Amino acid sequence: MSQYREIAVQGLWRNNPGLVQLLGLCPLLAVTATVTNALGLGLATMAVLIGSNVLVSLIREFVPKEIRIAVFVMIIAALVTVVQLTINAYAYGLYLSLGIFLPLIVTNCVIIGRAEAFASRNTVAKAAFDGFMMGLGFTLVLLVLGAMREILGQGTLFDGADQLLGPWAAGMRIELWHTDTSFLLAMLPPGAFLGMGLLIALKNVIDSKLAAKQPAPTAPAVERARVTKVS
Repeated sequence: MSQYREIAVQGLWRNNPGLVQLLGLCPLLAVTATVTNALGLGLATMAVLIGSNVLVSLIREFVPKEIRIAVFVMIIAALVTVVQLTINAYAYGLYLSLGIFLPLIVTNCVIIGRAEAFASRNTVAKAAFDGFMMGLGFTLVLLVLGAMREILGQGTLFDGADQLLGPWAAGMRIELWHTDTSFLLAMLPPGAFLGMGLLIALKNVIDSKLAAKQPAPTAPAVERARVTKVS
């Protein structure tokens, strides 16, 4: 397995930030009430992950180890500010929906963890690819959880997509069924906890079935050596 394929598998499945590392759970649980919010936060987190990994990899030879964490946090904070101002300028409705959790990307353990554990020890290309795959794995978990909560909570999908993608995306809204009142358990954080538990349990079941299909390791054959008495 090539190194890039291993990085992709780690980010999307084996070491997924949301399902395995259980990092960045506060925004994940708070803003996934709709698919639009989940996609917006996922793309913002992915952009910061890729940018921070690239910059940390570029300067890794010039930053003393004693102050590396402070430098990493400054880089992440600068990138989050750029992303926050961009969303404020071009997707103001989404900016209001994400609220405090947008600037709190600075404190997302996924980003600082990848900067320290991977980007500071690898080349720019590998660091950028790792940021993309970790961000993609995190975004996919957000999307699945957001879809579960939005369908159960209000019977729709892509509600408010025009806030992220522009007026043309208003037609993307799908109403699966009409309801006058939202299902609060799905829309509130307790529903997000239950949804995350179900996703983690599903991943564990799939991993168990995949492991059961793997052939059992065979014990190495032991050759007997005859020792004869030498006079």
